Amino acid sequence: MNKQHGRLFVISGCSGVGKGTLLGLLLKQHPELKLSISATTRAPRPGEKDGINYFFIDRQEFLKEVDNGEFLEWAEFNGNCYGTKKAWVEKMLSNGENLILEIETNGALQIKQKLPESVLIFILPPSIEELEHRLRGRNTEDEAAIQGRLHEVRREIECSKQYDYRIVNDSLERALGELESIIFG
Repeated sequence: MNKQHGRLFVISGCSGVGKGTLLGLLLKQHPELKLSISATTRAPRPGEKDGINYFFIDRQEFLKEVDNGEFLEWAEFNGNCYGTKKAWVEKMLSNGENLILEIETNGALQIKQKLPESVLIFILPPSIEELEHRLRGRNTEDEAAIQGRLHEVRREIECSKQYDYRIVNDSLERALGELESIIFG
């Protein structure tokens, strides 16, 4: 009996848009979906486990794997490297697993080049003004950080025009329904 090949859904969205909440609901309601595991050079945080939260590897090994073409995408943030291992994703998909990968736009576009059958979904805010209101409501960042995030939001929204689908998260229930119809429709 041949098992059907799985599909890769790549989800991105602006900071503060609610994609974490949306993904949490999606995965809770659909445990048959699997969240992809990224590799990282950062140290594990308390409670994180290798192979469950991340694949934790040292920087030298990570860069060697980059040179060997073992990542579908990778990037460096705050001095740590993060990436999606090609062999792991291919194994999961060949086992019939449908994978969800939550990454930023540059990585998503790298994946689309290497795996054109992947489905890119971008979560949009109802408006830039609403997103700014949400970011300010967090009270976690100073004005310069908020302005930096808003600049990045505009760049990401421009990149999202290259995605297969764009969902406006103006209502969690409606956005979840739209996400489900893309994945299961």
